Amino acid sequence: MVITAGHLPHIVALIAGVLILIMPRLLNYIVAIYLIFVGLVGMGLLRWLHL
Repeated sequence: MVITAGHLPHIVALIAGVLILIMPRLLNYIVAIYLIFVGLVGMGLLRWLHL
């Protein structure tokens, strides 16, 4: 399986979900980081992720 930029939001969401289950106090930080990450990728500011 080849991981492309299209797979990254799903992988990040999976990791964030596991971390939230393990440590619920991290919820605010994980959601904020996820939203920032997805926003930057969506705007094309992280061009190195677009293969």
